[in-house]
Order: sequence, then structure tokens, then C-alpha cells
Amino acid sequence: MLANLQPALIVTRREVRDQFRDWRIVFPIVGLTIFFPFLMNFTARAMLDYVQRYGANIIGERLVPFLLMIVGFFPISVSLVIALETFVGEKERGSIEPLLNTPLKDWQLYLGKLLSATVPPLISSFLGMGVYLAGLYIRHISLPAPGVLAQIFSLTVVQAVMMVSGAVVISTQATSVRAANLLASFIVIPAALLIQGESAVLFLGDFNTLWWVVGGVVVLTVLLVRVGVAHFRREELLGREIDVLKLSWGWRTFAAAFVDGARSPGEWYRSSLPRAIARVRIPAAMMFALALAGIWVGVGQSARFPFPAQIEQFANLGDRLDRLVQIWPAFSVQPLLAIWWQNVRALLISLVLGALSFGVLGALPVMATMGLVGYFMGNLAAGGVSPWLFLAGLVLPHGLVEMPAAVLAGAAVLRLGAVLVTPTPGRTIGEVWLAALADWAKLMAGVVMPLLLAAAAIEVWITPRIAILMLR
Repeated sequence: MLANLQPALIVTRREVRDQFRDWRIVFPIVGLTIFFPFLMNFTARAMLDYVQRYGANIIGERLVPFLLMIVGFFPISVSLVIALETFVGEKERGSIEPLLNTPLKDWQLYLGKLLSATVPPLISSFLGMGVYLAGLYIRHISLPAPGVLAQIFSLTVVQAVMMVSGAVVISTQATSVRAANLLASFIVIPAALLIQGESAVLFLGDFNTLWWVVGGVVVLTVLLVRVGVAHFRREELLGREIDVLKLSWGWRTFAAAFVDGARSPGEWYRSSLPRAIARVRIPAAMMFALALAGIWVGVGQSARFPFPAQIEQFANLGDRLDRLVQIWPAFSVQPLLAIWWQNVRALLISLVLGALSFGVLGALPVMATMGLVGYFMGNLAAGGVSPWLFLAGLVLPHGLVEMPAAVLAGAAVLRLGAVLVTPTPGRTIGEVWLAALADWAKLMAGVVMPLLLAAAAIEVWITPRIAILMLR
């Protein structure tokens, strides 16, 4: 393994040496990286004096590590241009042909360039954080606890690698430096939003959650690296001159994958749809496991956030349901459509989240739903009410139809991300992604949406009556 990595490390050493020979790269890294921590030191001193004047010392304690996190993030965003130019920049300058003609394998060349682009952001981040901490020590400001320092340094490292990995993927797919710089907003903006979320967790003092964030960013980084390695082809890099937005081609590719050779609706249901279901077998098993994990997490949270005052309300839940059913319009269509659209909208949100995270966040709606079920079951058990009676009366009647549909849709979203990190010789990223998206649409139209409609009908017309019989 080390012998295979040696050529990649040679490329890394060459690139890093060339980068630090260029004063236009060294000056922003050193100059801006040192100036910004001094500014944050001044801000920390001023803000600490301000909050201590009003007795808000806890805010001051959380402000110091927050500014340290910002100091670590700022140089990464400045140095990201190095990663954006790794391939497309050399292509524009005409200096990439000799490197592409070397006997290196594609993955060795890609990994070498990726590692070289990671070094300047990390050096600048560590330099800035070191200057900031030294300034705190000189100004006699209490340093963050060692555990918090370890979390912030870990977050800085994984976020730097994640952003650089995304930038290098963009560099391999873009046709010009200008296009790569514009596409960088799809990296910087989500990373900035992630920093905001981490800041909220930091100010709340829930430091254990930050380790979960580190783990999530590591997973996303591995997926980004995998995408780059899976789809990097040096001959395609040289042959790609300009990208043209071909909506007609995209629609034809999607439609062909959606129809999948079927010549009639009956043939589509008999052959095309079963093939799409077969392709999501493994993701469906993963989604089912994640749904069970959601119940387990919900039960665990019920111990942390109990609602004992409301437990007594379940004692006469059956009577209240009986009165509700008596005044409920018989076979009303409006609530049925409202519930159906609510479930469909949740799965559309799952698609959007999955498309932005290689399918990882696409499991959140299903896990959140099952987490609520587990949360209620845990609280009911703590209050002396049978959770299995609650599950059988209020969840299972429509859940037996609704959950398989949600699991199937979530599995298609997981596959949508998985195909991006899987090598597909002879097919572009766009073709692979559109085909997977067509499978998602096929499953939604042929299976999921009809099942959700049936589940909504059961939830409106049948579940309340079953609950009355079981919860009285």
C-alpha cells in the first residue's frame, strides 16, 4: 500500500514546493492569517469586557472558543483558490500535459494533487489559531479547556479537508478557472452554514455534539474524496473544452431511464419498476436499520426530556377519540389529501437533503419520524401506560403501509448519493446521476405515492376507530 502511495506523495512534494515559491500565495497566507487573529484578539478582549460589565460571564467563556473556530475557518476560505486551480488552472496555463503524461495512475495523480492542495489551508489555519491563542495568553485571557481545544482543532482539520476535497472535484469537472471560482460558492456557503450550526452548539455548551459533527464531516469528506477518485479521467480532462447547458439532452437521458425500454404502462409495471426496486435492495435494508435506530434514539431522548404532566391525558384518550370520530365528516377527502401531501412533501425534502449530502441527510425525515414514535413510547412507558398499546392503536394501522413507502423512497435517495461515489466507466457523472434520479421518480410514481395515499386513507378513516377500541 505504501509503495502505491509513493508516487502520489512525490506529486504532493512537488506541488507544495512550487506553491510556497510563489509570493502571491505565501503573502496572503502569512499576512492575512496573522492579521486576522490579532483582530479577533482585540474583539475577544472588547467583548469580554462588555459582557462582564453586565454579569454575562458564561457568554464570555463561550465567545473565546467561538472566535478560535472562526480564526481557523477564515484561512481555509482564503486558501481555497489553490484547490480550485489544481487541475483546471494548470490546464488553462498549458502546464498540465507533462504531468498527465507521467506513468502515474489516475487515482495516484488525483490523490497527490488533493494532498498538496490541503497543505496550505491547514498550515494557514494552524498558524492563525496559534497566533490567536498566543495573544490570549499575553492578554491574560483564560484559554479554552483542553477538550474544547481538541474539538475545535479536529473540526478545523476535517472542515479543511472537506472543503479542499470538494474544490478539487470542482476543478476536475470545470472547464475554466472562472467557472470553478463561481462553483466554489456551493462549498463556501454550506461550510459557512455548518459553522453557524457549530457556533450554536458551542454557545449552548453541548460539547459532546461537536464530536458527532466531526464524525459527520469525516463521512462527507470520505465521500467527496471517493467521488473525485471514482470519476477522475485524465483523457476527459484534456478533451473537455467547454460545457454547454443541454436541457434537451438531460430530459432525454432522464426519460429514457424512467421508461427503461417499456412500451406500455403494463410492461413498465411488470418489468421496469421491479428492476428499479431490485436496485435499491441494499439501500432499503440500510434505511430499515436507520428507522430502527431512530426509534432507539427517540426512546433514549424520552428519559432526558420527559413530559410527566401530559401522561395523564392518555388515560382517557379513547373517549376523546370517540367524540372526535362522532363529529368527523364521514369519508372526508380534504384531510386525506392534506396528510398525503404532508408525507409527499417530507420525501421531497429528503430528496433535496440527500442531493446536497450524497444521500447521507436523506435519511433524516424517516429517522425523525421514527424518533418521535420512540420518544412517545418511552414517555408512555415511564408514565405507566403500555407503549405497545399506543403503537398498535395509533401507529401500526397506517404505519404498516406508510413506512415501507418511506423506506423505499429513502433508499432511492441513498442510492442517488451512492452512484456518485461508484466508478462508472464510459458514463459521465451527469448520466449516472440522472439515471438514479429517474429510478427515484419511478419508485415515487409507481409505488410510494399510491402507498402513501392508501396510508392516508387508513389514517383518516380507520386508525381512529381502531385506537378507540384499543385505548379505552
